[in-house]
Amino acid sequence: MDAPGDIRAALVVKAREIGFDQIGFTRAVTTDQVVEGLRAFVAEGRHGSMGWMAERLHHRESPVNLWPEAKTAIMLGVNYGPKEDPRLLLEEKDCGNISVYARGKDYHDIVKKRLKALGRHMAETWGCQLKVFVDTAPVAEKPLAALAGLGWQGKHTNMVSPSFGSWLFLGAIFTDMELVPDSPHRDQCGSCRACLDACPTDAFPAPYQIDARRCISYLTIEHKGPIPEEFRTAMGNRIYGCDDCLAACPWNKFAQTAAEAAFHARAELGAPALADLVALDDAGFREIFSGSPIKRIGRDRFVRNVLYAIGNSGDPAHLPATRRLCDDTSDIVRDAAQWARAQLGDGA
Repeated sequence: MDAPGDIRAALVVKAREIGFDQIGFTRAVTTDQVVEGLRAFVAEGRHGSMGWMAERLHHRESPVNLWPEAKTAIMLGVNYGPKEDPRLLLEEKDCGNISVYARGKDYHDIVKKRLKALGRHMAETWGCQLKVFVDTAPVAEKPLAALAGLGWQGKHTNMVSPSFGSWLFLGAIFTDMELVPDSPHRDQCGSCRACLDACPTDAFPAPYQIDARRCISYLTIEHKGPIPEEFRTAMGNRIYGCDDCLAACPWNKFAQTAAEAAFHARAELGAPALADLVALDDAGFREIFSGSPIKRIGRDRFVRNVLYAIGNSGDPAHLPATRRLCDDTSDIVRDAAQWARAQLGDGA
């Protein structure tokens, strides 16, 4: 087998060929600080209804807990930088604001395809064992990416890359090969708290800590019931996810527009009209969001979110559609429709 240094160098070249923008290496272990942070997050209930985080906490704490044969974690990043600041759309009250990562094709499919291509090359070239992951298994991607030198976890708990700002999809390959690790990237947030101050629902109890139960991304995507009323007005027109803390980061001055066209906003998702989205039935929802990560939350949760945005729009032209949905078969849609009517001044 080639020397570990030669393998590393060859992997960097191959990863770039396949379409990864960043690659780094770390041992298949985390740190005591990472483990303590994960445990505190769950112990304080900040994971909300995401029960799998508690159930599979042990596996998330270290790669070897998930796969004992792992020796090295190869962390890879793909830039998905938007063409413009996504916060500009927050002023368009009759449009829905969808998180940048979900405006194009599902990144899971694209990144996993690239991970498998790199994994096949590794297995064929060096006969190693490996496993690939992209946000679908209990892997601490962000801490591992920081240990592998891709960037650092900012005060918003997300990755910050000195080359791509806050816009990186992460993937991981665990391998039984022992490769020389990179040095962890130093934290360069300094005294800045732009991301913390940008959060519309105060989801950060302290720097480097997040309470998912207050986060609009969690509320609009993971939360299955009616969203607590205390957050509905603050949601504005955010109907799937939220990019405020990411977009506020000053390191985005180094960000680049995604090279992968599949990550660019689909025409119908860049600034979708609330009037069109609120009319979706299940079949229409599935047709529009085929191949999109939005599809997984289902029509009911999505229309629930759209109705909150309608309630915040101040536009009474939405009342006919809102009234109709007060008789919807879904409890959460009916609840959201009644709230939206009240916000628009319709007491009937």
